[in-house]
Amino acid sequence: MALNKSMHPRNRYKDKPPDFAYLASKYPDFQQHVHTSLTGRPIVNFKEPEAVRALTCTLLKEDFGLTIEIPLERLIPTVPLRLNYIHWVEDLIDGQKQPRRGIDIGTGASCIYPLLGATMNGWYFLATEVDDICFDYAKKNVEQNNLSDLVKVVKVPQKTLLMDALKEETEIIYDFCMCNPPFFANQLEAKGVNSRNSRRPPPSSVNTGGVTEIMAEGGELEFVKRIIHDSLQLKKRLRWYSCMLGKKCSLAPLKEELRKQGVPKVTHTEFCQGRTMRWALAWSFYDDVIVPLFVILQSPPSKKRKLEKAQKPLSFTLPEAGVKELQAKASAAGCSSSSSVDSITALLEKTLTELRVLHKRVPSRQQEQSLFLTAVENTWIHGRQKRREQTRQLRELPRAPPCAGASIQTSAAIAAPVSTANDKSQDADLKGKTVSSKEPSTETETTAERKEEALANAGVEDVDMNSSVCPEPGQETDVKTPAAASAGDTGRPRTPGGVEQFLFKCLLNVIPEGSDVEIEMYWVEGQNKDLMNQLRTYLRNTLLKSVGKV
Repeated sequence: MALNKSMHPRNRYKDKPPDFAYLASKYPDFQQHVHTSLTGRPIVNFKEPEAVRALTCTLLKEDFGLTIEIPLERLIPTVPLRLNYIHWVEDLIDGQKQPRRGIDIGTGASCIYPLLGATMNGWYFLATEVDDICFDYAKKNVEQNNLSDLVKVVKVPQKTLLMDALKEETEIIYDFCMCNPPFFANQLEAKGVNSRNSRRPPPSSVNTGGVTEIMAEGGELEFVKRIIHDSLQLKKRLRWYSCMLGKKCSLAPLKEELRKQGVPKVTHTEFCQGRTMRWALAWSFYDDVIVPLFVILQSPPSKKRKLEKAQKPLSFTLPEAGVKELQAKASAAGCSSSSSVDSITALLEKTLTELRVLHKRVPSRQQEQSLFLTAVENTWIHGRQKRREQTRQLRELPRAPPCAGASIQTSAAIAAPVSTANDKSQDADLKGKTVSSKEPSTETETTAERKEEALANAGVEDVDMNSSVCPEPGQETDVKTPAAASAGDTGRPRTPGGVEQFLFKCLLNVIPEGSDVEIEMYWVEGQNKDLMNQLRTYLRNTLLKSVGKV
């Protein structure tokens, strides 16, 4: 079953696979490898090295204007899969059509990563190679595409990775490194003996490549561990270190190795193309780099469901009339933006702050806003029950004696709960206040809600505050819950990325849909997806209730 729909969103082949019939009519060298199936469809036999090479060269020429030569006895890359890696690095370094510096470890005869990166984005590459034949072809491919000013191919000794390659360039800070390491430890592994599940069908494409390209001592696991070892010495000489993996079982031990070494930023993803799966791992020693979130939102294919199914978000839509009223509410609360998306986002941030759900804004598409949420405790269910319990506790609190000179106008005001945080706040609350003629029960519930809101606002030390909505006038922001007090003692607020124990993490997107606004919530990880659904319902009801109160 093909995995093309799980390709990177920007991969040009995701929704428009190569048209073999058109390419065959335009390129005679490719035409001889295109056959017609029993159903009348043009097909290519991927078990023929010549056919795979012809397709790769044809796609690079047609879609990128690149002319390359690849010997049959060396690794022949597939363009869509390599393009996935390039796009992922773009996301890591925010390098789409931006000048960046990168290193390709073991560039191969095709030199495909530097050629694609330089052509698409103007990136500068230092491309290393240990094999003489690959080195010669790589240099030739760079020169015949007039990219020598952007791509430098260097011959390095065997077993050299990063340290030796950077000896001569001690002052340059690189944005990233890429690597397609040798996947296998020996010939038996390369042939699939003892390394491939017997229930899996045989590979659908031919395995080409020289010894140094497909085999290394210890296989890809030990090879990448050597890159990790080099990165521990180079550290901030590169902003991102990355590599592609051919086996999913290699991912967990490599992530554990990075954790043991105390590497602060680690992320991974999957690359899908045809029936081929690859995995990628990246890490950084910089604290200010942003790990792209959507790379983990496309949940890994599962044996329990169809592979091409994308993860569907939980969502709800705010109609145009409600959006306008919410904009007015946000504007009254201090949000200066005229954008409906910004206003809704600000109101959501305010609600999340009151719920003590950790949140921070993350990069998003144009005209949209994205929040990364980490729920540490369930504060959004049984709200009425909690308010009643809080009211009962407030009634049982001993009342402080009234301040001298304070006049109490009605008996209803005496019955109303009074904050006993300190004598000063009580005095300020009573002086000059006009008492409403509402029934005592309503007055009590309103005060309890205000008290709850004050307690929620006291917990702002537990969240990453980026909200543009100011607290409502009259809220007490100096009252702290025990949890907030303990959090404050640490001297530094917690952020969504720094929490070890949590209920769940999700990405919330605020998206304009014509005159309406849609809110989407994507599951990232956690204990129970029902909790995210509960939070979505609470946020929707809170916004809709706000519309009725405007």
